Amino acid sequence: MQLLKETQLTPESTPVTEKIILDVGGMKCAGCVTAVEKQLTQHPEVKNVCVNLATEVAVIEAEVGTVDAEALAKALTATGFPTQTRKANTTLAGQKSALEASNRRQHQEMQAVIRQLVIAGALLVFSGIGHFTNNIIPILNNIWFHCGLATVALLIPGRPILIDGWLGWRRGAPNMNTLVSLGTLTAYTASLIALLFPQMGWECFFDEPVMMLGFILLGRSLEKQARGRAASAFRQLLALQPQIARLIANPESEKLISGANIVEIPAEQVRVGEWLQVLPGDKIPVDGEVRFGQTTVDESMLTGEVVPVMKQLGDLVSAGTINQSGAIAIQATRTGNDTTLAQIVALVEAAQTRKAPVQKLADTVSGYFTYGVLTAALFTFLFWYFFGTHIWPDVTMSSGMTMMSHSAHHPIPSTHYSSLLISLKLAIAVMVVACPCALGLATPTAILVGTGMGAERGLLIKGGDVLEQVHQLDTVIFDKTGTLTTGKPIVTDCLVFTELETEQSLIQLAAAVESGTYHPLATAVHQEAQRQNLSIPHAVDFHTEPGMGVSAVVEDKTVLLGNWNWLNWHGITISETAQQQAQEWSTQGKTVISVAVDSTLVGLIAVSDSLRPDAKATVDKLRQMGLRVMLLSGDRLEAASAIAGQLGIESTNIMAGIPPAKKAEAIQTLQTGDNSTKPHSKSMIAMVGDGINDAPALSQADVGIALHSATDVAMETADIILMRDCLSDVVQSILLSRATFNKIRQNLFWAFAYNTIGIPLAAGIFLPSLGFVLSPASAAALMAFSSVSVVTNSILLRRFAH
Repeated sequence: MQLLKETQLTPESTPVTEKIILDVGGMKCAGCVTAVEKQLTQHPEVKNVCVNLATEVAVIEAEVGTVDAEALAKALTATGFPTQTRKANTTLAGQKSALEASNRRQHQEMQAVIRQLVIAGALLVFSGIGHFTNNIIPILNNIWFHCGLATVALLIPGRPILIDGWLGWRRGAPNMNTLVSLGTLTAYTASLIALLFPQMGWECFFDEPVMMLGFILLGRSLEKQARGRAASAFRQLLALQPQIARLIANPESEKLISGANIVEIPAEQVRVGEWLQVLPGDKIPVDGEVRFGQTTVDESMLTGEVVPVMKQLGDLVSAGTINQSGAIAIQATRTGNDTTLAQIVALVEAAQTRKAPVQKLADTVSGYFTYGVLTAALFTFLFWYFFGTHIWPDVTMSSGMTMMSHSAHHPIPSTHYSSLLISLKLAIAVMVVACPCALGLATPTAILVGTGMGAERGLLIKGGDVLEQVHQLDTVIFDKTGTLTTGKPIVTDCLVFTELETEQSLIQLAAAVESGTYHPLATAVHQEAQRQNLSIPHAVDFHTEPGMGVSAVVEDKTVLLGNWNWLNWHGITISETAQQQAQEWSTQGKTVISVAVDSTLVGLIAVSDSLRPDAKATVDKLRQMGLRVMLLSGDRLEAASAIAGQLGIESTNIMAGIPPAKKAEAIQTLQTGDNSTKPHSKSMIAMVGDGINDAPALSQADVGIALHSATDVAMETADIILMRDCLSDVVQSILLSRATFNKIRQNLFWAFAYNTIGIPLAAGIFLPSLGFVLSPASAAALMAFSSVSVVTNSILLRRFAH
């Protein structure tokens, strides 16, 4: 067995935790899930457990070193749930191998179910054909022949169901197989007694066990196929990982990508910094930077964008994408579990184990479901045997429940015997019609399909809880710089206040100080210095105050760059002329950078950042969806208002001049309803951002949405990650989340409604008035249809359009 442990580092006051992942087999319904969770939580050191029926995975959270994963797996295996642990730090190749092993196991299980189904189908044909031959083939009408068919049905195709049902009963966690086993065995036993003791006058119904098993196995085969289709997107993700990389043995060679200089190695052995050859048609083996050549790359498998992307010297490429047109050499920047593809796979796999809070109701019900059904079956039998058939004595004739006895070719006249048999059949129907499987599959199958589809389209949604939060959103807040704007600002204006400085020297000073930071404004200043071919002086003693400004010592002078608050903090006087000029630029939507040397304001630099092309359409669409759109910026109110005006965002929905440290606080104010725009009105907030400064706000929001251009910190904090770096995907991620959550609600409604209607129907609620009754075989067919319909409804989510 192998072990996977994902360690999480927490603050010193909090113990370090790890996640242990187990592959759990043998789970058939929500009752099984409850039984597995109950057993795992009995371990005193286990903090949290999440079991997924659709993916057959259990995720256990515990303090590091306190839980023996192998012991947990053995304990579950001993109770009837074959379990294996996963290996630590599994690479994509390892994950792919594990998935292939899982697929082989599921394929074997599917083949076993099909074999059982074929046998049950053949028995069902022989069982039913006797009713239509009119004694042409006498043996087909012989009751002993039908007894033999039922016996074979129980011993061969029904054997795994009977064994699992008994194991569930023995471990104190009866499941769907327990109900089916009790139903089929009761019908078989009653028929066998009637056959062996004909003087009792009971009727035989050996056809019922055969038909029940046939319908149930048919439903399970369809369900397994549907569950396989639901998980197809995740399998396709893993299939993207190439197995072979072409290592360039000598990157300094003039024959850089010649065959003599190439060595093929397993992709998982590539190290950061090594050079690789990628030929047209090859999958790119690792994340890297193009060092030679140019080409177009198909990135649709990661971003959902079907148009190939041009790649040339200095551009970044991602593992799993396909090189299309030219041979290139890349230098590996991320390998193994650090590649973009590996991170996507990890996010999708983790998302599929996170439950939506709405599933708690289903979990609570499923824990008591089987006991409730058994109780209902018992009350059904007692009611009809002692009261029902006496209050309505004609029910046996009107319902068509009275069948031909094996010992006489006329209806059984005895009310006593008819009361017993009809009560027994109704109780069996109640046991068989109930479907805990539909409850267990309602949420995980929808999440499986939704998150898989999202990954195909470049929308990474981190779990079922996120889907439910998105469904409740009423407000979307956008960060300005780099989110609504392109994040590629340019210097537009310079103003010098002292004769000691020129515009060129001002840019030189600013570029020197900004060389200590990576903010988009710093990039703009550096690009302006390069455009003017200016030399950049040496700077030391860098200091950055996020959202305020930067400082450094340049040629023995202390130089400050930043906003008014940054200058005021250092006691620098701001002239009226400077304020007027800054006001004018701000109203034009420009960001103003103040430059001070040795406590004197020497100049201003204006930087402009254009709106993203799809920003206006995105904001309009969100408003059409009934969402309030707000702008959050650390920039001056005038600059934020200019951008908001272009987008049609009302002035009451602008929050400007908010430093990064207070962005989370501003969101919390909206969440609690203590705000000026809508006093005493609590909001469910989605925050869209891209920078490290946005991480606290993304974390504070009910749903954090990060663009792929975002920093690693922002992407780690966010609940939804947009791989295409396309703002319109904010709309698509919300629509997909809503559609997936609607499927969850539909599935849960159907699962509860089916059982709420099906059980009373099977109990004979319409028997007195309409003469309608559900036979055990019909009940089994309905039960099989219930779980299949839930999975099929989830698969229909794939019809969700952009």
